[in-house]
Amino acid sequence: MEDIRILIADDDAGMRLIMRKFIERSGGFQLVGEAHDGRELIEMNETLQPQVILLDVEMPHITGVEAAKIIQDVNPKTILVFATAHEKYMGDAFEVYAFDYLLKPFKEERVIKTLTLIRQRIKGAEKSRIERTGTGIAPSPKKLMLKHREGVSFVDMAQIMLIQREERSTVIYLEGGERFVTAETLSEIDERLPNDMFFRSHKSYIVGLNHIEAITPYGRWTYVIQLRGTDRDALITSEKLEELEKMFA
Repeated sequence: MEDIRILIADDDAGMRLIMRKFIERSGGFQLVGEAHDGRELIEMNETLQPQVILLDVEMPHITGVEAAKIIQDVNPKTILVFATAHEKYMGDAFEVYAFDYLLKPFKEERVIKTLTLIRQRIKGAEKSRIERTGTGIAPSPKKLMLKHREGVSFVDMAQIMLIQREERSTVIYLEGGERFVTAETLSEIDERLPNDMFFRSHKSYIVGLNHIEAITPYGRWTYVIQLRGTDRDALITSEKLEELEKMFA
């Protein structure tokens, strides 16, 4: 398998050097770039499309948290690891669903552990599963009207597996691989969906409940929802997982 693409962002050159050393020692990663501030981080993310970003919180022009929000709207699957000297930003990291939060000065074993866990998640080595199936909710024949560039489409809601933010648009994935792209926000669509068929698991994802196959651990506060019959999946926060468990209790 190819090495995992990782990008680092910190305005301190010495700290970027330390990050590089840890990445080299961990193995399995390809350092694709180094950003000196938040603005450069956003630009490099667009062109380099890293799978993992190790970033500081306090950076010039645009903070790490602000940059993370923009990055997640492009690709919510980007793994974000915050590295900062201030524990007070942990709440902000939670809001953008960071994979982990590392406090400076780093302990090598702590950083290596996080990188190893990321490698396991991406390579599919994590085998622990929290099984959840959607057998208790009956599908509805309702249609969802979608506005897009070509006009308007009417989609059978029972066929919708996943709705997600992707490249600053909202994309609807159906059984069989068909997809629709719309300029509507996730929240606008969510308001028109029945609660007994769909669940807003994350700010960037809505899942069809009848299509959930399993849920596996992902990051410090996040899990992955695996959908039946597709390699596409969605993220869910620990708080939302508790809410989902109550629905199936």
